[in-house]
This record gives sequence, C-alpha cells and structure tokens, in this order.
Amino acid sequence: MPPESLRCKECKTNYPLEARYVCERCFGPLEVAYAARASADPAELRRRIQAGPHSLWRYSDFLPVKAPPRGLLPAGWTPLVRADRLAEQLGLREVWIKNDAANPTHSFKDRVVSVALARARELGFQTVACASTGNLANAVAAHASAAGLESYVFIPADLEEQKILATGVYGGNLVAVRGNYDDVNRLCTELASEHEWAFVNINMRPYYSEGSKTLAFETAEQLGFELPDRVIAPIASGSLFTKIARGFEEWLEIGLLQGELPTFHGAQAAGCSPVATAFQDGQDFCRPVKPDTIAKSLAIGNPADGPYALDLARRSNGSIDSVSDDEIREGIKLLARTTGIFTETAGGVTVAVLAKLAERGAIDPDDRVVAYITGEGLKTLDCARGTFEAWEIEPTLASFEQAAERAHAVA
Repeated sequence: MPPESLRCKECKTNYPLEARYVCERCFGPLEVAYAARASADPAELRRRIQAGPHSLWRYSDFLPVKAPPRGLLPAGWTPLVRADRLAEQLGLREVWIKNDAANPTHSFKDRVVSVALARARELGFQTVACASTGNLANAVAAHASAAGLESYVFIPADLEEQKILATGVYGGNLVAVRGNYDDVNRLCTELASEHEWAFVNINMRPYYSEGSKTLAFETAEQLGFELPDRVIAPIASGSLFTKIARGFEEWLEIGLLQGELPTFHGAQAAGCSPVATAFQDGQDFCRPVKPDTIAKSLAIGNPADGPYALDLARRSNGSIDSVSDDEIREGIKLLARTTGIFTETAGGVTVAVLAKLAERGAIDPDDRVVAYITGEGLKTLDCARGTFEAWEIEPTLASFEQAAERAHAVA
C-alpha cells in the first residue's frame, strides 16, 4: 500500500509527497493518501507482519516511508497489559492498558518522531525541529542525536523541569519561549517558512501523524488480531485519537480484522478541554481556550484535529469527557496501585475518564476496553508529591513495630 500523494482532508486536492501540511486552495490539513492495495491473503499479511522487527517498522507496509537503517532508536512494540485489578475496582470484566511509556524516551511520541525523521531523511533534511509541550521535545532531541541530525526544540518556558532536563541532555538546541504551547506553535510555523528545517509537527505533520496508527496495529495484533470494544485515549491536538481509529479502519478494510470500529472515548483535562466542551455543547468546531491544568502534555488550547475528534466520537457512539486536576491525580494513583504502572498526567486524565465512564454506567461491564497510557510518571513527579507518607523510624525492631501499628490504625 505505497503512499500516493498528500491529500487535503477537506477539498481532496492532491499534492506531491513533499514537506507541506496545508492545502493552498482551502487551507485544510493534508494527510497521506495511499494507492489501493491489491487483494491479498490476510493470513499471508499476518505472517509478513509477525516476521518483522519488534518495533513499529513491522508495519512498514502501512506507513509512508521505508524502514530506516539499523542503529537508530527503535520505537513501538510496547506492552499491552491486562489490568484485572483495575477492572475489578471499576466493575468491568476486561480492561487492557497499552503502556507506551515503555518507548525509548518514555512516551508515544517516539512513534511519530520515528516516522517523521525517516521521511525527513528521505527528503534530504539535515535539521529537524518541533514545537512541544514536553514529550515531543524529548523524542525529537533523542532521535535526532541518534541519527546525527541537528535539532531545534521549542518549548513553553514553564514546562516541567523533568521534561526540560530530559531534552537538554541530548545536546540539541533547546529554546524556551515565554508563552504557552499555542504561542510556541505560532512561532514555529513562522520559522518553518524561513528555514530549511523539518518541523516534525508542522511541515512534516502528514507523515508524523501516521506513526500513531501503529498503536492500533499493535493493539490488534497483541489481542490476537481482534478488536477491542471500546478505546479510551487522551486528546491534545486530536491527532493521536483519530489516527488510532484510522489504524483499525485500515486493517478492517483489507480484511486483517473482522467486526466494527470500536467505540471511541476521548479524555481531556478540565483546564484545557475545548474538544470536550464542544462535544457536550453539540458543536462541530472547538472554541480556543487558554490552558490552565497540570496536564501540560495535553495543554493545546486550539487543537488542529479537534473537529475530526468530535466526528469520530459521535460516529462511533462514543464521548469526550474532561476531568479536574484532582481527578487526574487520583487517576495516576488508581493506575499505579492496581497495575504497577506509573503514568504522567496525560495517563491520569485517561484513567480518570475511564473511571468516570464506568461509574456512570457508560461502559457495558462485559466490554473489552483498551486505555492508552502515553507517557511515564517520572516526567511529572510533582504530581505524586503529597500523595503518600513514608514511615520514619529508628533502626530498631520496636520502632518499626510502633510505626506499623500507627499506620494500620490510620488505615
């Protein structure tokens, strides 16, 4: 299924497979369009996939670039964990956690950056760049260093310290902008027109976004080439949410999967919830907001793919919900204490929305549910502060026994 062109999602105008992202006719977003796949035996396709590397490049037949040479950072093929204790606490039968914190820089951004950088190299770029709320900054800096490319990473100046440190260590150019993500993104859009750089989430965005499809491919393969009934995923720009659906749709279209598209539930933080608000209000477009939430990796006040996320939730009979900062913290704790997985705030949003859906009876107790955890908790350590208390004792048996007795009395 080779890439054929870039195509406008609105007016369907076709463009060459270059570094561009917006339609010149209607200013709609561009995406990769593929040539029609000749009829193939699904069993043979499965064997071909399963013989591939333990990375997202096992799905290179469904991506807009060739697999890169060896020696670069691998991404993908992360664990799909059956979360029976979490399911039991929520009153559900079958919950799975797709833990993308297991990627090289501990977030799903390794997937999209792998695809974007592979295409950037094919197009001859020597410098890569991005606008980021943190996880993308980590991934671009790391993958650029591994590939021997120069990088420029632009972030809001008030980003979490852990994410700043985990970007700067790779030695690229780290630029902290006094403003929020939308300010950073506007600046990078201007820079993309002035410099011959591959901005992974601007002029390379059509290729970059294709990397998110591999989350769907892996989920289906790890479930034995079966579909979940419901998907819970975070929404920032809306690209991840919609591309997971596109991955399932592609495999349904060619016969690798049987059934119907899962029901999709989106998750946002209440302090930056333009898509959730539009869903609740019955609107087709999102009103931009100024972010104010601890979930900074989801803090995009003007989401580019918001309208498409709304459409997906509605046509799959799903929903888009938001949760407060306190609920986000509780979601982080709930996941950690039932699965042993420590997630960052975006994952806390996802788990908190899952809990909210279960509590209001929006999920059939017998459904197979997959929740996507997109980042590692060590990136947002401050959110764990004050959520537990360590016992401080003297180095004696009596001191320990007294502390244990007090702790058990409180419990």
